[in-house]
Amino acid sequence: MRVLGVDPGLTRCGLGIVENGVAQKLVMVGVGVIMTPSDLELSKRLLALETELISWITEFKPDVIAVERVFSQLNIRTAMSTGQAAGVALLIAARLGIPVAMHTPTEVKAAVTGSGRADKKQVALMVAKLLSLKEIPKPVDATDALALAICHHWRGAGNARVEAAMAKEKARLKKATK
Repeated sequence: MRVLGVDPGLTRCGLGIVENGVAQKLVMVGVGVIMTPSDLELSKRLLALETELISWITEFKPDVIAVERVFSQLNIRTAMSTGQAAGVALLIAARLGIPVAMHTPTEVKAAVTGSGRADKKQVALMVAKLLSLKEIPKPVDATDALALAICHHWRGAGNARVEAAMAKEKARLKKATK
């Protein structure tokens, strides 16, 4: 399975591609950051994000896109721009028929480090270790995107199996009551 992790942001949007390698070892396939100038009109920044995301999806052909869930931020302006960037990724995925998973920052930290309270440095060190990288990708948005992809590999597959089993049981019960 190949996962595109998206750490949404208007100024810097982190992207990381991680796939299962030999013996289920995770392998980084690509990492980068889409940057848009803060003085550029909002609609043009969103268009730039869309163009670059489509380019990444076309090149790397992910099976699923994992996007950081924006659930709470003290700075409303930051939360809005993060939500707009996430919306671009969600729209593209829907348009292209690619499944989407959303993970909270706490969920990602817990999956990668074992603690939902880990700091950025701890997450970055574990991402480098888990993917056998010689150095930590910069800026932090790139590392966060890889962490999202790792999180989805470890948690998303299990969640998908649980959902499939629940749907199967629901269908069985519905059929039994007819």
